[in-house]
Formats: sequence, C-alpha cells, structure tokens
Amino acid sequence: MEKYRINGGRALRGEVEISGAKNAAVAIIPAALLVEGVCRIENIPQISDTDMLLTILAELGAKVSYINKSTIEIDCTHARYQDAPYDLMRKIRASYYLIGSMLGRFGSAKTTMPGGCNFGVRPIDQHIKGMTALGATIDVKNGFIYADAAGGRLRGARIYLDKVSVGATMNIMMAAVLASGRTIIENAAREPHIVDLANFLNSMGADVRGAGTDTIKVNGVDKLHGGSYSIIPDQIEAGTYMVAAAATGGEVLITNVIPKHLECISAKLRETGTIVQEYEDSVLVKGASNLRRVNIKTMPYPGFPTDMQPQMGALLCLARGTSVITEGIYDNRFKYVNELRKMGAEIQVDGRIAIIEGGRRLTGAKVLACDLRAGAAMVIAGLCAAGVTEVEDIHFIERGYENFVGKLQALGADIEMVDVSETVELGDKIISLG
Repeated sequence: MEKYRINGGRALRGEVEISGAKNAAVAIIPAALLVEGVCRIENIPQISDTDMLLTILAELGAKVSYINKSTIEIDCTHARYQDAPYDLMRKIRASYYLIGSMLGRFGSAKTTMPGGCNFGVRPIDQHIKGMTALGATIDVKNGFIYADAAGGRLRGARIYLDKVSVGATMNIMMAAVLASGRTIIENAAREPHIVDLANFLNSMGADVRGAGTDTIKVNGVDKLHGGSYSIIPDQIEAGTYMVAAAATGGEVLITNVIPKHLECISAKLRETGTIVQEYEDSVLVKGASNLRRVNIKTMPYPGFPTDMQPQMGALLCLARGTSVITEGIYDNRFKYVNELRKMGAEIQVDGRIAIIEGGRRLTGAKVLACDLRAGAAMVIAGLCAAGVTEVEDIHFIERGYENFVGKLQALGADIEMVDVSETVELGDKIISLG
C-alpha cells in the first residue's frame, strides 16, 4: 500500500510530455483480438489498466511482446475462446469491450460487469441493445455477461442509441467489423478516442466510416490483418496538467497534444483568467494571479468532459466568487467534495449540481482518491495547499496517469510516493500492526 505525500505551495514550471490516450488504448487493446496477425501499437500509456488488459489477452492465447516502454506487438492469430480471468476483469471498466471483440472473433463472449471507478451506475443496456440487434443472445446473471451469436457470426443492423454512450458506440463498432453486412449506429458518441478506435480498425482492414459524427457506418469484412498504429495523445492527462499549472500559478508547456481536442478545456481556463497559447502540437499554460469564477456543465464531446470535472472543481476552490458545476453525465461524481472540504473548501452539493464558494485558502490534510479523476483533483489541491497533503487509495490514480509523480517532480512539485504506515492512532497512543 502506497500514498502520495505533497508539500504544497510551489508553482509548476517547465515542460511535460503527454502519453497515449487511456480511453483509446483500453478499447484498441481488446480490438486487437479481432485481428489475425501482428498488431504493432505505439504510444501505449504505461498504466495499470493497459497492463491488465494485455494480461487478459495473453490469457486468451495472444502473444504480447514489448518492443519498448510505449510500443507493443500483439499477435492474436492463435487466440482461443475461453473464460477470461475474473479477478482482472472485475477491476476495470474496459472489460466490457471484450463483449464486442470476443463476439466478433469467436461468436461467443463471457465477461464481468464493468468495474473500475465507482462514481455512479454504469448501465450496459445500450451495449446489450446493440449486440441483440446484431443477432446476439445476451444473458446477465451472477455478475457475468454471457453473449452468443446465432450461427456463430453477427449480422449487420441499424442501431439507434437511446442516449449518447461512448462505451456502447465503441463496443458495437468492434462487434460489427466482422459481422455480415452493414451496421449503422445512430446517435453515436463523437469523442476523439472513438475516432482513434475507428482509425485503428481501418488500418487493420476494417471498413468504418463516419466516426466523429453522430452516425457511424460499418461495412463488415471477413477478416482483419496485422498492421501498425500509433494511439493519439491523452486529452484528459493534458487537461489535468493544464489545470494544475493554472491552479498553482505556474507556467507549463504541455507537449505531444492535439490542441483541437483540448478546446473545451482551454476555453474554460481562459474564462478563469488563465492564459492558454496553442501551437501545432503543444499548449502553453500561464496561471493568473487572481482566478475568476466560472460555471461548467459536463456534456458529451465536444462539450466539457466529465473526466475533467473534479480537476476543475479543485481549481475553482481558489477562484474568487461563486462557481457552479453541473454534472451532465454521471449521477454520483461529487464524492470528492468531502475530501476537498477536509482541506478547507466550501462546497454545497445538490444532486448533480455543486456550488463552490471560491477564494478560500486550502490547507494540507489526509484525503482519499475516491476514483481516478477525483484522485487527480486531490493532487492538484495538494499542490496548491499550505502544508502537507497525503493522498491515499492512489491505485485509482495509477490506473490512468503514466508516471504521475515523476512528471510532477520534473515540473518542480514537492511530491513523493511513500508507504502507508502500518500503525493505528488511538487517542494519543500509536499501536504498531507489525
């Protein structure tokens, strides 16, 4: 068990390079199961979610080889249908992408219900609706999802998603590439990682058109072949460092980014008075001496991303005035608010709305990373707070940020990873558990 220890009050300065997109990688790795041949995938982020997915593929018979720290080769030519490891699958949300890839490749699938961060119900009704339309029989029982394709192969269909769902869009897209006939996904999500998945599949011989719009058309093919592909930079990792620079009043050049993917984040930061300068593949963020209040509502892309909401919540604790955050995606994404209150933040939550009375001085405290992005918010708050902040349950953070401590240290942050003390405090006594 480890935790982060942060001595706050230092402005971040320097340059940080962004890794490959987590939300693209966790779909592209399962999609490699559809390919009979060697997939060379570059710009893979070194995070626990990708490690677990690669282990799951290996358990299914794939050959996984590391070329270097960010490049892997996956050969699923001899992969076979069998139960994937339950203990790994239940820990990550992206395990449900194996429904689409296993159905497409083997005509059958068995996966766990989605795991990962617990900030609200993760319904899979739109996934089931899509797979059923493609000709699969779906049964959910005892925490598992069982799926079988009639005749061993899915068939193309027209599918209208009742609500915009990134996961369902990507899952249906994967299932459809080896189905017979044409599949049309309407009311599809438009996020950059959906486009990235489509580009990966197309580079391996699929015929996917319209990704990035609300209508995606997939013409089924008989087989996918090997090839090479490089994953896009991580929009949310970039946004996290942008907010951290702004919150600490620093100046950070963030490289290996696609500025267009960051426009919604850049716009809100500029509203706070933060300077954001865009270049071809980088952005420069300069913090303001007096941050201004803003209102935020999270929405599907190209709206403000829900995955950046907690980080902006931490920033707005420092901004003068009253800010309002409306969470438009998940029901329970404000659990981190209780942790910020421990640090002196004044926030009221009513359902999906948080009202932040900014301009308060944050002070160091012992806090928890309630989930991946909430954990990043705690780190940002700790970087700004007076005194020492300790962030526990950092396994959530390690799921999605490559070398988080090392990158922050390179920017001048006083942060380290330390062992959680095996002691219990009872009044004024400390009892060792060893």
